[in-house]
Amino acid sequence: MESLRINGDNEAFKRLEPAERPAVRRKRSSPKMPAFMTSAPGKVIVYGEHAVVYGKAAMAAAISLRSYLLVTALSKLQRTITLRFPDINMEHSWEIDDLPWSTFAHPSKKKNYFDLVDKLDPKLVEAMQPHLTVVSPKASPADKKIHQSAASAFLYLFLSLGSKNFPGCIYTLRSTIPIGAGLGSSASISVCLSSAMLLQLRTLSGPHPDQPPVEAELQIERINRWAFVGEMCIHGNPSGVDNTVATRGKAVVFKRGDYSSPPTVTPIQTFPELPLLLVNTHKSRSTATEVAKVAALKKLHPAIIQPILEAIDKVTESAHELVLSSAFNARDDWSVRKLGDLMSINHGLLTALGVSHPKLDRIRELIDSRELGWTKLTGAGGGGCAITLLNSSASPSALLSLQGKLATEGFEKYETTLGGEGVGVLLPAVLHDGFEGEGGEEIDQESFLNANGIEGVEKLVGVGVDAAEKGEGWKFWSKIQGKQETIDV
Repeated sequence: MESLRINGDNEAFKRLEPAERPAVRRKRSSPKMPAFMTSAPGKVIVYGEHAVVYGKAAMAAAISLRSYLLVTALSKLQRTITLRFPDINMEHSWEIDDLPWSTFAHPSKKKNYFDLVDKLDPKLVEAMQPHLTVVSPKASPADKKIHQSAASAFLYLFLSLGSKNFPGCIYTLRSTIPIGAGLGSSASISVCLSSAMLLQLRTLSGPHPDQPPVEAELQIERINRWAFVGEMCIHGNPSGVDNTVATRGKAVVFKRGDYSSPPTVTPIQTFPELPLLLVNTHKSRSTATEVAKVAALKKLHPAIIQPILEAIDKVTESAHELVLSSAFNARDDWSVRKLGDLMSINHGLLTALGVSHPKLDRIRELIDSRELGWTKLTGAGGGGCAITLLNSSASPSALLSLQGKLATEGFEKYETTLGGEGVGVLLPAVLHDGFEGEGGEEIDQESFLNANGIEGVEKLVGVGVDAAEKGEGWKFWSKIQGKQETIDV
């Protein structure tokens, strides 16, 4: 029989009878990535609000309210990407082949996954605009702005990290973090998107128990850098603190000497998990207004206001020293009381700066009268949220009584945890049933979309306050325990 050249002149091949023809080996296609999830926490400012504007330190910590992203790959014939965010009534699909790849892939614009991006490219932002203006055309102006901001972060990351050969996918976001309450919801979402796309690129290994700490640190920082890009799409000029807390978890101390350079951030990987009550006043607030209020007061009374800012800085410094102390024990009433006292002092100083609000003070009054813990405003003030570090002797009946009173007065309460884990992954999107790791519940698009509220989402995905025992499949990037390092974000 004549020799055959399958990839050349195949006349000999054609003259063979079908039964005599050798089987043609087809190139095996790459397997479709299984559905997976990423998750990242929200954050609260624990100490140091407003003083941080004047170069003082502040402390922020992760909370157990989280965002979750489910990524489901489509068949090869389905050349679309869809972003679903049912909690804000948003859904939009784009044809992959119609996206501005030529602009993003141009040699002068193309970024690698390991690059540091500290500002958005105006040409790339401009190229995205036709694909953003079509998002939620019938929504109210306020909702449209939120939807298109989320779409902007999603598309900029997708076009920067992906390629035209990326598979069609559905990206579904759910969040248990109140949006617009100063709790880092956008940063949490940006971390979910960043980690998911880096996983799809297969540039992240792990997390796994044997992962070297240096490798884990590199991957954490890679996720954080691209999450910051998402935050720039949403906020323009973010500090980088929110995405750093959402990526790393636990807590950080941050300080900004001047606004011409990024803040200095010191992770506190030994920060303990502590029970926290978070209450939303539902009073909208403007950070710019509250900052301007303090600036005006400082200009009028510098000799009085400057020492208040210095005292707030001392509060943050004292809290930092306390949690790093060998004498600190999160299960010890004395340790928790010292942290709580510092929160109460911080709130009093912020009240002296004029940034509290009658609703925040009412929440403190309701909690103090029941002796449940130590309460302060968090964030800019003027509304927003209050946080309470619960004491170990908080009575269930008093908590129940508080819940009813808060609801009656129009407040919304969340029982959460301070100082939890950062970014995590569930791959594949299956929660094991605990029997030798076999079997389990698959999280599909329908069940994820239909999960009802915070309790429904946490019950399904298994990373809630009351669902920790179910979360065997979730993995979180290793932290370098006990090592304090200073980084620029």
